[in-house]
Amino acid sequence: MPVYQRRVRVAAPLEAVWEFHSDVSGLEALTPGWMGLEIQAVRGSDGELNPEELAEGTEIDMAMRPLGVGPRQTWTSRILARERGENTAWFRDDMRDGPFDRWVHTHRFVAEGDETVIEDRVEYELPFGPLGEFAGTFGIVGFEPMFRYRHDKTKELLEG
Repeated sequence: MPVYQRRVRVAAPLEAVWEFHSDVSGLEALTPGWMGLEIQAVRGSDGELNPEELAEGTEIDMAMRPLGVGPRQTWTSRILARERGENTAWFRDDMRDGPFDRWVHTHRFVAEGDETVIEDRVEYELPFGPLGEFAGTFGIVGFEPMFRYRHDKTKELLEG
């Protein structure tokens, strides 16, 4: 299974980075405009609409139309696990419904003094069997611009 990984150092404390990534507004801020993201619903694990924090069990229904081409793709992301320690924090989400056969994204945050290292790791499988397997090896072509944007935007918004 293909894996995409990227990391960045942000001149902001872990607490600020963690809080930013704990709210759906962080997801909206970090998604490039060319992805055409539309958040359709956010449900907490208890069914509550628009919870204050993206806690374990939260589901986010969204639609995207990258580059404005083709039909909108729907996607349901689910927070599988979430943990905050003294110097580290992480959460993992998967795609319950969407364009990939498998998508598991681990977001890891490590405090280094007054700075935070953000690590993204995505395990994914594309549809269409062997053809998707072959195409998956080129995932970096699609993921790199998106994650570079996310990391640059995180730095812009949190470094003040």
